[in-house]
Amino acid sequence: MTAAVEKVPICGNEAIGEAAIRAGCDCYFGYPITPQNELTAYMAKHMPAHGRVFIQSESELAAINMVYGAAVVGKRAMTSSSSPGVSLKQEGISYLAGSRLPAVIVNMMRGGPGLGNIGPSQADYFQATRGGGHGDYRTPVLAGDSVQELAELTMTAFDLADIYRTPVLVLGDGVLGQMMEPIVFPEYSPPSLPPKDWALTGAAGRKPRMIRSLYLGEGSLRAHNDLLQEIYRRIEEREVRYEDLDCADAELIMVAYGISARICREVVRRLRGEGLRVGLFRPITLWPFPVRPLAELASPSRRFLAVEMSEGQMVDDVRLAVNGRAPVGFFGYGGGEVFEVEEVEEAARAELEKGI
Repeated sequence: MTAAVEKVPICGNEAIGEAAIRAGCDCYFGYPITPQNELTAYMAKHMPAHGRVFIQSESELAAINMVYGAAVVGKRAMTSSSSPGVSLKQEGISYLAGSRLPAVIVNMMRGGPGLGNIGPSQADYFQATRGGGHGDYRTPVLAGDSVQELAELTMTAFDLADIYRTPVLVLGDGVLGQMMEPIVFPEYSPPSLPPKDWALTGAAGRKPRMIRSLYLGEGSLRAHNDLLQEIYRRIEEREVRYEDLDCADAELIMVAYGISARICREVVRRLRGEGLRVGLFRPITLWPFPVRPLAELASPSRRFLAVEMSEGQMVDDVRLAVNGRAPVGFFGYGGGEVFEVEEVEEAARAELEKGI
């Protein structure tokens, strides 16, 4: 008889912290901001107990540059923040990408722009999926819709960072970060990872190494950017993740991620109970966005409805994927507020009533 697997009740922020520790996070550098403070507090308590490094930095700028320093010597390094704090980290994230350094950055989004409020939001989609900082770079972006998935994706983020030598973002929001659910922590089993033969660990007995993002020689920056773009193409080919629910016969497919997808899942259940053919397509990688799987669902016989807690950002990627082959509507609003199931249900009904 197989022993029952124990489920642990834990909030999303703490689950990310525990998953990071189990995935071998060597160093965490952070600065407090709501609604991700539980993650920083968890790492403050548990990282030293595991013989790992925890530093509450003097600012977000300091934190991301500490991540850079730890990554340079080959350590698994991580930071976390919320929207305005992540904005302050953007220069450092660009430096990480330009220097081809692996790192994990967590953003528990809050209302904006500016300081906004501490309510949950999804209005950092553009920032996360378009690079956010200066230069031609991308970062893989993982977005879960449950505490369980946040834990699993955190482990995945560390592996992707090492495989492709790139910073990776884990994107959540104030609801997912602070709500508590019972989860099972997966046993961490790393894939075959490339050796960190680029790390600056001392030059005794080997040739010197250099890590940099400054390229002043004729054509050298272009060659470096060509290399980065080739890496991004490989990520787009290999690392697309998504979930589809009842999409095969759907007349209306809602597209949503994170907590919005949780709400849409309930809408699908209710409307399917009435015989209405509604489905849900949930991107898990926001970049690379699952363009091809979504495009394959596009046809003149169905409509799409992008649902997000913003004034409309992911909807641009939905429209690009559908490419005019089906109508794409939008429901959402900003301001750090979560919409009710009934609001999304009403929007879905209205979209269905438009017909094809």
